[in-house]
Amino acid sequence: MSKEQMYCVKCKKKVMVEAKPVTMKNGRKALTGKCSCGTKVFKMVGNK
Repeated sequence: MSKEQMYCVKCKKKVMVEAKPVTMKNGRKALTGKCSCGTKVFKMVGNK
C-alpha cells in the first residue's frame, strides 16, 4: 500500500489516503482507499 492523493466526492477536496491496487472486471487497473470521512475513494490508473 502506498500514499496517494485522491479526490473525495463527499469532502469535495483532495486527500492523501493509503491506496491499494485493484483490477476492475474489464481488466483495467485502479487504486482504492478510504478517506478520513469514511467514504471509499477510487482512482483509475494506466494499464502499464
